[in-house]
Amino acid sequence: MSFDLFTILGPTATGKTRLAAYLADYFNGEIISADSRQVYKFMDIGTGKDLADYIIDGKSIPFHLINIVDPRDEYNLFRFKKDFINAYYRIKEKKKFPVLVGGTGLFLSSILQNYNLKELVQSRERLIELDKLPVAKLQKILIRLNQAQHNTTDLKNKDRIVKAILLAESNDQKTDERKDLFTSLNIGIRLERSEITNRITERLKKRIDEGMIEEVKNLLNMGVSNEKLSFFGLEYKYINLYIIGELNYNDMFQKLNSAIHRFAKRQMTWFRKMEREGVIINWFDVTDYEIIINFIEKRLENDTNSA
Repeated sequence: MSFDLFTILGPTATGKTRLAAYLADYFNGEIISADSRQVYKFMDIGTGKDLADYIIDGKSIPFHLINIVDPRDEYNLFRFKKDFINAYYRIKEKKKFPVLVGGTGLFLSSILQNYNLKELVQSRERLIELDKLPVAKLQKILIRLNQAQHNTTDLKNKDRIVKAILLAESNDQKTDERKDLFTSLNIGIRLERSEITNRITERLKKRIDEGMIEEVKNLLNMGVSNEKLSFFGLEYKYINLYIIGELNYNDMFQKLNSAIHRFAKRQMTWFRKMEREGVIINWFDVTDYEIIINFIEKRLENDTNSA
């Protein structure tokens, strides 16, 4: 195949995961998730993992980058790209075909547009941790990380020392120096706005019935802070406000439902931005698997003939 991978993208509630699993089964592949929240353990309902979607004709399709991080830990774009590259080469070593799927635009762009992530990776929790330390302790940490830093960094300015430590720690975490540029055949799933609206509302009702409120309570009991829950996204933010008594149930449901609808629109805005920047997305209005497979096979045949 002339393509390195397939990428399935689209707004929330359009059935991306099920399609990706179907394609992975058909083309002997494995799935890599591009979802910024499904990486976290113990967050199944609110993030919509829907692991049953990975079962095709009784066969479980292998997936990567799901349930790999404790919710009390930090995960960022830099780590995602590193994890993606590792998963991609593991799949290729098994002679399988990688299928990337998700709706987190920034994660998708980092792969499809080959972001250079050598810049400082800001970890909010690490920043808070360092900021609590005295200057003398910070100086020792920085010099241990990089002996040359004392020549270029003002060791009396706390903010500069903290930034230099974060930068040094970021450099220690760089991926290998391969210039990974992946050629992807991109499939976008786009439904009528009214259909997405209906799907979002019905899905929200279903997830609440399945125990999404209890899931948030469990995270609080684990020690996940109210602030961190807001960071995890809409479901966790609004349900937390309901649990602590700042919203009644009806207000929580209505505000959350409306917020998810707005989020779906923002996702489409991001995908249109990617297209303006040169990413080719082949859109399908319905998840008709046979039409999509025929399209992919023709593209693969054309690319093989033109090679």
